[in-house]
Amino acid sequence: MKLEVEIQGRMRAIEVESAESPGNYRVTLDGEALEVEARLLRPGVLSLVVAGRSYRAVREDDAPAGNGSEVAVLVAGGRFPYRVEDSRSLKARRAHSGGHDGPKVIKASMPGRVVRVLAERGAEVEAHQGVVVIEAMKMQNELKSPKAGMVVEIRVAPGDTVSAGDVLAVID
Repeated sequence: MKLEVEIQGRMRAIEVESAESPGNYRVTLDGEALEVEARLLRPGVLSLVVAGRSYRAVREDDAPAGNGSEVAVLVAGGRFPYRVEDSRSLKARRAHSGGHDGPKVIKASMPGRVVRVLAERGAEVEAHQGVVVIEAMKMQNELKSPKAGMVVEIRVAPGDTVSAGDVLAVID
């Protein structure tokens, strides 16, 4: 399986293949091969052995890690937000086929409260740069720019309550 995963704002190419014995995998991360042993302890919790070192990886929320949705994993005391892009999906194909023309909106993925606005109206932003932070279910989610461009509209302020699907900002 080949995936593109955005980890802490950086796109990484990952390929995972099953090895001979169950629970063992050959993982290629940006061209570097690794042998990984993975055991599912319970839903959302993995025991990993990578290069002889043992890790426990815990998914931060219960939301499915579907194409384009951001979640985070807790490993070795660190929090690592990630977003999976599956190149087979229609959404990913559209995003990579020149769909960067014209204004793009940033919408709330779930109901919550605006904690911070990271970019002002008129600011230049890079693709995948944080624009608004929403708190939902005691977790903060940073919503990022879908493309490089200028923030032409910010529709929220810190403290505002938003519903799923509300437009928070517009990038052109």
